[in-house]
Amino acid sequence: MKIAIGADHAGFRLKDDVIAYLKEAGHDVEDFGCHCADSIDYPDYALPVCEQVASGQADRGILICGTGIGMTIAANKVPGIRCALVHDLFSAKATREHNDSNVLAMGERVIGPGVALEIIKIWLDTPFSEGPRHANRIRKIKEMEDKFAIHP
Repeated sequence: MKIAIGADHAGFRLKDDVIAYLKEAGHDVEDFGCHCADSIDYPDYALPVCEQVASGQADRGILICGTGIGMTIAANKVPGIRCALVHDLFSAKATREHNDSNVLAMGERVIGPGVALEIIKIWLDTPFSEGPRHANRIRKIKEMEDKFAIHP
């Protein structure tokens, strides 16, 4: 699986742990930064990751900041992105089964690498249920995106 990953200054250390884990598991990883603790703006890192996923150039995306909240908000502005903020194993499974999330957000200041890697494993291994009620909800989300799409 090809995975795009990005982090801000508050998440780059966890990002490095995640990249090592993903590569060891055999995934193709594209790192969109950042690589230092200098203060930066998380939307600048969320956007290229989400563009990769929305365009189909990456299968999934992972975003990490201090809490995961900012990355989640920024990511969900990109049409086609269903980014879920996850800090526990149950939510990791549920967001794939029920919401078909294609981007995962986490907060380095909220969870440690052990839990983060367990979340990622579950999130990557869990398929979308494709049940009619969940598929209908995803369709409605797409309709919302279409309704509010900006047309030049």
